[in-house]
Amino acid sequence: MRSPDREAGTSGRQSPYAWLLDKEWRELAASRAWWLMLVLIGPLVGVTFIRAVRTYAEASGMNGTVVGVGEAFSPLIGIWAPTFSACELAAAFLLPFVVIRLVSGDRLSGAVKIEMQHPMSAFARVGAKALVLAAAWLVVSAAPVLAVVLWKIYGGSIYPPELGAVLLGHFLNAGLTIALGAAAASVADHPSTAAIAVLAVTVGTWIVNFIAAVQGAWWEWAAGYTPTAMVSQFQHGLVRLDVVLVAILLTIGGLAFASVWMRWGVPARRRAVETGALAAAILAAIAVVSTVSTISWDLSENRGNSFSRADEDALRQIGAPLRIEVHLAPEDPRRVDLERRVLTRLRRTLPKVRVDYVAATSIGLFEQTAPGYGEIWYDIGGKRAMNRATTAEAVLETIYDVAGISPPLESDESLFRGHPLAVPPRGAATVFYGAWPALVAAGAFFVRRSHS
Repeated sequence: MRSPDREAGTSGRQSPYAWLLDKEWRELAASRAWWLMLVLIGPLVGVTFIRAVRTYAEASGMNGTVVGVGEAFSPLIGIWAPTFSACELAAAFLLPFVVIRLVSGDRLSGAVKIEMQHPMSAFARVGAKALVLAAAWLVVSAAPVLAVVLWKIYGGSIYPPELGAVLLGHFLNAGLTIALGAAAASVADHPSTAAIAVLAVTVGTWIVNFIAAVQGAWWEWAAGYTPTAMVSQFQHGLVRLDVVLVAILLTIGGLAFASVWMRWGVPARRRAVETGALAAAILAAIAVVSTVSTISWDLSENRGNSFSRADEDALRQIGAPLRIEVHLAPEDPRRVDLERRVLTRLRRTLPKVRVDYVAATSIGLFEQTAPGYGEIWYDIGGKRAMNRATTAEAVLETIYDVAGISPPLESDESLFRGHPLAVPPRGAATVFYGAWPALVAAGAFFVRRSHS
């Protein structure tokens, strides 16, 4: 690491912000946490990718696929989702330490005094750290991208839009982690305290998901914006505008929070008041952008988040609001299946749809014999019909009947038939378990030596 005198000497030949970016990048290169994360991401991706390819090959067999089971051979579900799950683990358990090291390191080493000599706002200083960390995440993403290259070499199919959705989801998730880590490091007196705070927030989002599965109601709405739920949607090729905007708002809010608390000369009371105003503004903005939840894009090749185009055209003919009353408990498997496979698609197609869940208990175990339990009522303009089935075909049939619309003719032309590939993951173990760690270790040696 360069000395402060050397830092001050080089700053005179650069603009303040360029100097800061250069300084933060050198701090990152000197961080053992960064190089350790870079080493570990290779084996993590290797484990998930090798397992995914083997499972995909076993399911594919040697004779291809048949009509009706194409979804099982979607690279998005079979390869990209499990492979990129390594990035989710890295963002949750490895990236926070890199962020905290970069943010807290200046205060512990005294380098913050040099930063304060340059006429820059606290948000600009935090923004520089965030930009460097975002670039660092792109370097980490090279490991799963390498898996994409191997998949292509094996002869696998690649559909760029759905792969782009997966990359976008994990980049937004990394942004949330960077903002959270920066916020925790700016408040905590010690990096270990900041790490515990980040872990507590991460566990808290998991608890929200658990409560949402049991209680439903507004918990379910809140759980839809947790990192786990967000990444899951992107890994299925679904890009929702409200989720993207909420992730951006939370990231900006976290960085702004960090910039408020990095002004160490300002009284704590004033910073607390500014934090409260900032939180109120972010929450108000989230409440506004969450209203655009009907704007989304299904980028999956198999259209796994949508009905068929013929069904969507037929459903859009319904002008009156659709109300659905579901008599199923939150933990009833039928309700979970109905929500994931039918209602999420229906909300994307019909903006005027309202779903009301009715249940006396959370598990529904003792409601099974109660009259009316399991019924699903559909109401359009006062005309009602009931059906207990939770399959997409049965739900659409009932909606068409209530709306007085003829169902579209079935066609096999747009049926996704999948991309089976029965090949072993040749060379993947050597690449991810051997070559990747060796190259990263060599890079760490030369980079750290050049900056020493």
